[in-house]
Amino acid sequence: MSLLRGSPAGLCGGLPSRLAFIDVESTGAHPVRDRITEIAILRVEDGVLVERWESLVLPDIPIPPLIQRVTGISNDMVAGAPRFDALLERVQGLLAGCVFVAHNARFDFGFIKTAFARLGRDFDASVLCTVKLSRALFPEHHRHGLDALIERHGLQCSARHRAMGDTEALWQFVQMAQARFEPAVLVRAVERAMKAPSARAPGLAEGLLEAVPDVPGVYSFHAEPALPPPGRTDRALYIGRATSLRARVKEHFAAGARKGKDAELRAQVQRVEWVETAGELAASLLEAERVKALRPPFNRVPENSADAFALRWVGNRRRPPILERVPISGSDPRHWSELYGVFRTQREVENLLRELALLYRLCPRRLGLEGGTLGGCSAFDARRCAGVCARRESAAEHDARLLGGLASTRIKPWPWAGAVVVGERHAESGREAFHVFDHWCYLGTVEQREALAGIGRERRFDPDMWRLFSRWLAVPGRAEGLEPLVP
Repeated sequence: MSLLRGSPAGLCGGLPSRLAFIDVESTGAHPVRDRITEIAILRVEDGVLVERWESLVLPDIPIPPLIQRVTGISNDMVAGAPRFDALLERVQGLLAGCVFVAHNARFDFGFIKTAFARLGRDFDASVLCTVKLSRALFPEHHRHGLDALIERHGLQCSARHRAMGDTEALWQFVQMAQARFEPAVLVRAVERAMKAPSARAPGLAEGLLEAVPDVPGVYSFHAEPALPPPGRTDRALYIGRATSLRARVKEHFAAGARKGKDAELRAQVQRVEWVETAGELAASLLEAERVKALRPPFNRVPENSADAFALRWVGNRRRPPILERVPISGSDPRHWSELYGVFRTQREVENLLRELALLYRLCPRRLGLEGGTLGGCSAFDARRCAGVCARRESAAEHDARLLGGLASTRIKPWPWAGAVVVGERHAESGREAFHVFDHWCYLGTVEQREALAGIGRERRFDPDMWRLFSRWLAVPGRAEGLEPLVP
């Protein structure tokens, strides 16, 4: 059976004539994996509230402790509640012929549509999102979450994060908007708020993109619609990070991402997973670890950092090569002496030396870039080498210019006496993280300051973590926020 797309029979003061205000509480944010725990519906016809209904729902899966604290709905409360299949006909009747109205509506719509689909039933309706409606009517404000609306407009909410309390607040908001704005203005705002989202992936469940939180974190795209059973590998197609997970994930499925490799990825994605973090650095660290471990096919995976090496000048060697490779991955930077650069391949070294040779008239033969022992090198014949190979200058003169050019490649000295702590805290979620670094080595992360004592002190250099932390630290003002790790 199909519930036909709700279409307003007419307008009432700029609004569709039949509205169903709805809110669902659930075991989590994933509309496919999680389940509804409570549902409330207010049916409004021609501006009049005609039906008010709510019910707890038995989800058949445990409610996580964090969700219990946020909603106040416990496992004991839903133990005797009906399952959704017993409520389906009632829900369908209340929503029939109405525009589906909710805050961040595609999220609630996704849970309802998925709940219907589990029972072999289709569900569809026109959708009016009150987040979008608020943005259209009040563009001067930046925050349009339900808490912001309640505070800004003096709405009454009997129980925040409970289905009926939130639904009643939405009905008050719409009534306020109807009284405040001319019908023509409200009609235009409603049209914008009902516009179908452009960010949509063909393989993703309805409402999944809207379920992604607006917080920092790491996300991954998968080709399988459900988590695999234990013991089976769940390889990600792509792993990314963002300061706003929701905004970044939606970018992947926007109209501009439908060409080339982006289009290929978009066509394969059937599931999105994410991990919230306390901030940008935490997201960067987690992304780097996961990309290195899982090597997703759509990521640009770095070369094996275990093979990283530096260069050391061999000063008493008359014949080339005068630079030797020194392995540095896993070593302690405090024990380094006169090392230059961080390289993964010989090609990187050769590219650098060729550049320095051009800039400082160095000899490719002495640098190990060219063979031969007699006469001048090819660069000398082209007047690009000062002539150490033809005895026009001494090896000491040549190598002094080489070392001057290499100086810029040396890793900067560690600015602190020992290990330092980078603290991050996300204001809205309250999530915290404390990252420890020592001499460019990443020692670990904990979520409580008290746990810092348990972080090991062994320094093992990782070029990826060094680059990541160096770039993060290069932003002005960040270094001042670090604090020493007290033993």
